[in-house]
Amino acid sequence: MKYLRCTSLCILCVCMFSIIGCTVGPDFQPPTVSVPSAWTGTDGQKTGTVDIVNWWKQFDDPNLTSLIDRAVTSNLDLKQAQSRLRQARAARRIVSAGLWPTIDATGSYKKSQSPDTAKTSGTKSDLWQSGLDAVWEIDIFGGVRRGVEAAESDINAAIEDQRDVMITVSSEVAINYIELRGFQQEIAFANNNLKAQQHTAELTRQRFSSGLVSALDVANADAQVGTTASQIPTLEASARQTIYNLSILLGQEPAALLTELSPVSQIPYAPPALPLDLPSDLLRRRPDIRRAEAKIHAATARIGVATADLFPKFNLVGSVGYQSNALDKMVSSKYGFWSIGPSVDWQVFNAGSVRANIEVQKALTEQAALTYQSTVLTALQDVENALVAYSKEQQRNKALLGTVIANRKAVDLATQLYTQGQTGFLSVLDAQRSLYTSEDSLVQSTRNLSTDLVSIYKALGGGWEDETNPTPQQSSEK
Repeated sequence: MKYLRCTSLCILCVCMFSIIGCTVGPDFQPPTVSVPSAWTGTDGQKTGTVDIVNWWKQFDDPNLTSLIDRAVTSNLDLKQAQSRLRQARAARRIVSAGLWPTIDATGSYKKSQSPDTAKTSGTKSDLWQSGLDAVWEIDIFGGVRRGVEAAESDINAAIEDQRDVMITVSSEVAINYIELRGFQQEIAFANNNLKAQQHTAELTRQRFSSGLVSALDVANADAQVGTTASQIPTLEASARQTIYNLSILLGQEPAALLTELSPVSQIPYAPPALPLDLPSDLLRRRPDIRRAEAKIHAATARIGVATADLFPKFNLVGSVGYQSNALDKMVSSKYGFWSIGPSVDWQVFNAGSVRANIEVQKALTEQAALTYQSTVLTALQDVENALVAYSKEQQRNKALLGTVIANRKAVDLATQLYTQGQTGFLSVLDAQRSLYTSEDSLVQSTRNLSTDLVSIYKALGGGWEDETNPTPQQSSEK
């Protein structure tokens, strides 16, 4: 009875220490970083309320929406990110198991025989034994709790990694789709110019037959036709390769989308209202920044895990079981045994390895903090680059539109004057070359406008929704 009282007292003391025990190591403090008060690359751009979660719907292209929706469910990189998230959650459960006792069940049977001697005759005996052994490490100094904290931060980092991959996949699908439509438009313009140049070449041959022009004009006309025709296969190859890229992004074989995407369509273009908030909002929106912050949290918690090794570890050890020479007597309390009591394990000398490990974890935390700062700067640069590219491309697109209109008029006038014999063929040739170049540049500029807009959405972290903490805009939509 006295032993039981002492044991109970020990258990009570250990539990009290566990309840009031401290958690060693530094507590995580969210990092702070200075950001500008406003974006400098807007250049007077129109801003408005735009759904940044499903930004691709702003382009009003059902094909684009369908491709992104399918990519989100079938992209292989995204599936890998989802697998990493499941791995992080399983790892957290492993660490959390340290907060609970471990119980092992044992059982054995032994048959033995003693040797014959001068005084005794050999005897045979059976020994049956079964029982439970339990060990519970009382987390007085919080080493296990810090490990759980680090594992939870790893889960948060994996969640943000999945979101980051989702943003990348959706933007890559959109960019490839826009490029495909751009190549198709370039092919269409090239074919239209080729037909016009072939018509001009036929007209030149007729005039040559009538003795109105020289063979040089015929050669120049045929050369222009050949030059334009030679560019079409290259554009067709680029269009086909872009379809292959889209198929891979959807987790399918390269030619899977040929039938679906081969028909020509216009370049999707969204309204020019930009979803620009304050630069400080970027810190709460970009998954890569949120992931970098979660990694700082995990690294900080692991300092506590390492620091806990400086202190003793208290364990509550117990066992209970039965032992008998007959199987049918195993359940009798007469043959039962048990033991319970605390134990202490303290590394008195380890040649400084524990303190060295603490320094390692501090260095890793410092590296994580520097990575966070670098990630923020890169994010700010991404937004500014996308904004200035979009702004300047709008100016270029407007100028190119006027150039195309003027060049089309110049081709018509040059063709009329050439037919009337009032100008040489070089005027027609130059006009046609200028028209084809300006039309091709206009298509590329229109494509760049759309891809630059996609880059803005990507740089702002659009493409995912935090259901537990929606933005004010998302809340109003719900």
